Amino acid sequence: MAEPHAVAGGPATAVAPATAVAAAARESYARIVATLIRVTGDWTLAEDCAQEALVQALQRWPADGVPDRPGAWLMTVARNRATDVLRRATVERRKLTELAALTPAGADPPAGEEEIVDDRLRLVFTCCHPALALDARVALTLRTICGIPTADIARAFLVTESTMTRRLTRAKTKIADARIPYRVPTGPALAERLPGVLAVLYLLFTRGYDADGEPAFADEAIRLARLLDHLMAGESEIAGLLALFLFQHSRRDARRDGAGDLLPLDRQDRSRWDHAAIAEGLLVLARTRPDGPYALQARIAACHATATSAAATDWFAIATWYDALVRVSPSPVVALNRAVAHGYAYGPARGLTLLREARAGGALDGYPLALAAEADLTARRGDRDGAAALFRRAAAETHSEPERRALLDRAEELRR
Repeated sequence: MAEPHAVAGGPATAVAPATAVAAAARESYARIVATLIRVTGDWTLAEDCAQEALVQALQRWPADGVPDRPGAWLMTVARNRATDVLRRATVERRKLTELAALTPAGADPPAGEEEIVDDRLRLVFTCCHPALALDARVALTLRTICGIPTADIARAFLVTESTMTRRLTRAKTKIADARIPYRVPTGPALAERLPGVLAVLYLLFTRGYDADGEPAFADEAIRLARLLDHLMAGESEIAGLLALFLFQHSRRDARRDGAGDLLPLDRQDRSRWDHAAIAEGLLVLARTRPDGPYALQARIAACHATATSAAATDWFAIATWYDALVRVSPSPVVALNRAVAHGYAYGPARGLTLLREARAGGALDGYPLALAAEADLTARRGDRDGAAALFRRAAAETHSEPERRALLDRAEELRR
């Protein structure tokens, strides 16, 4: 059976049927799956019915025309399919009654309808439940919420499609066997669970933003962050995460040169940055408090995004924000980045001192970015040969071919 892979599209009536189906899938797939899971309690049935609705749309819309309300059409077809399956299985009448009460054809649910909001949030929090392994949470989010084909997810995780299918099945089975509640936590439980959800989105974005990542994953992370920001307005860390994504992703078109090689931040053509995304990020950032790890990271990213040139970067502000971040969310990588920021703000000697402190526990041993940071600070201190050797060591440690080439290029430059 074909699997949906949502892509952006304009108004349904103004585009080709296939594009309209893709746009409707992006807008409605997760909502349909979430609603059917709530009513039937059957993840596989919900996904199958949503997929069959998309298949029917691909078959019928070219001849019948794109409906005025594509999402409502898809919901109706999926609902009817679920009703048929449940009726044949003689499932209790309550579920059939609830399915019959879902939105009728031709009428989208009211935009503010609480149940629809709850359905989507339920799905996000269930896919990101801490009882599941982190990779399983990411994969389940991609498959169930984003509608990414299993084959694409498998490729990103470097496994076969059959292996990924089994992993997804095990994750859904664990949800059922462990009786993980299909609900949004409230009160203290929400504060406890929300960071785990945001961590999944952060990892999803990273898998798309990395030099050899899958760009669609970054797009989906941004889309889900927007959804959470809309559905849970007022949560500072959600807004902080969205702002961070927007600032980082604004550089996507400037990160490589004409040959496809990676360019460091200070060598990118800033006219190619997405300045609309930066402006949006600043508006979102204004709604945050500087007391959470994502809001603080977003402020650091904003310093880079708003600098008119590399020389104009406010490294003193960045160093200050890293001082706050290392207190709120201490980790070897945060300490590493803090060392770099202080090295640019207060001189390479200061940076190298902090870098030695960050590496003292051994957590950064063999980490290519730590070696690259040391190389950069060493070069700025004037030791070009030592810096070149460190860049070569960093290149030998990285598993990313684009990063390896970029590091070797830096080493070669220092030898000229």
